[in-house]
Amino acid sequence: MLHHRTLPPALLDDVPGPRSRALAARLARVESRNVTCLAPEPPIFWERAAGANVWDADGNRFVDLGAGFGVASAGHAHPRIVAAIAEQSATLLHAMGDVHPAVVKVELLERLTALFPGAGPARAVLGSSGSDAVEAALETALLATGHAGVLAFEGAYHGLSLGALDTTWRPEFRDPFAARLPGTTVFARFGDLADVERVACRAPHAIGAVLVEPIQGRGGERIPPAGFLRALRALCDREGWLLLADEIYTGLGRTGRTWAVDHEDVVPDLLCAGKGLAGGMPLSACIGRAGVMDAWPESTGESLHTQTFLGHPPGCAAAIAALDVLAEEQLAERAAALGERALAHLRERLAPACAAKRVRDVRGRGLLIGIECDEGGRALAVSQAALRRGVIVIPSGDRGEVLSVTPALNIEAEALLAALDVLAESIDA
Repeated sequence: MLHHRTLPPALLDDVPGPRSRALAARLARVESRNVTCLAPEPPIFWERAAGANVWDADGNRFVDLGAGFGVASAGHAHPRIVAAIAEQSATLLHAMGDVHPAVVKVELLERLTALFPGAGPARAVLGSSGSDAVEAALETALLATGHAGVLAFEGAYHGLSLGALDTTWRPEFRDPFAARLPGTTVFARFGDLADVERVACRAPHAIGAVLVEPIQGRGGERIPPAGFLRALRALCDREGWLLLADEIYTGLGRTGRTWAVDHEDVVPDLLCAGKGLAGGMPLSACIGRAGVMDAWPESTGESLHTQTFLGHPPGCAAAIAALDVLAEEQLAERAAALGERALAHLRERLAPACAAKRVRDVRGRGLLIGIECDEGGRALAVSQAALRRGVIVIPSGDRGEVLSVTPALNIEAEALLAALDVLAESIDA
């Protein structure tokens, strides 16, 4: 169960309230304009969080159905993770990650490589963000194959750093920086193996790797047809391509298994993990088969892929604690059971909206659930209406047409179903 019992929404002031509005005005004066959306309505400003609850600067209490973009898989401020961060911070706050590493970095890498799908030896490289992990995977694939070409998928979101951005689908992200992108990525229809083969044949650069989210997250909780990942693995084997699984959103219990590829018993060559990996600390990893990862040369004192905060000790300690929580609280198993119940509840509640074509689809696996509305405007309006009733949910999808439900994996069933009822009522309003 959630270590912080989920409390119902409690609104003491307007949403957004006066303090949030004042903070928005202050932020506008000091932050670059393209980071936080402040108009037409400012956001709420979070002040504290525990479990599945968030309190804003005006004292309003919310139920968070997004877990902070899926990061708080074990709930916000899980006591086990907070204690691990505090203990490690008091002992060793920073180390020289690629020169004189922390002990805790070794311990985390041992845990992560043991979790890699399949039984063979694995190696990993740590980063600070999901984009970092994708960049490491793309660089590894280039070293291992000698081919810069990558096949990704329409709807894909792999991050916004320049290498990862080249594999991210949406034009509004790519177009402003097109002149800086390598342009070595081609895109196929998600879930369509025949289109993968067609696009690969016409690719201007020889394909070295296929980069895929087992289920698209920011693309709108899109689930490919059964057997697609297994067929994609077979195609990669036949063509000599590497299979790169972006499990930053889907991994570590979110879909009801440790990794989403486990649903089809697929072993990728490289796997990217992040978001819920460290329970709220900025940490990511690219984990891969040793035979592929060994394409990197041995370090002779200057690493080809590093950063100042590589293997940051508090982040590593948080990740070890989060992995312990995942196993001991059986969060993957819980996500599978609770996700099935939540999906059935939503489908029943939204049947009239589906009949009226306000909702096109309700889909999900584990606690990665999407409610596809008929248009982006409706999903945005529902998210705003839900926020005013104390429930945090965000739109996803290419047109912002999908309501993304990715709560803490240990949220109580009653609290989750009550929050889903708010969404259903907001759609019906």
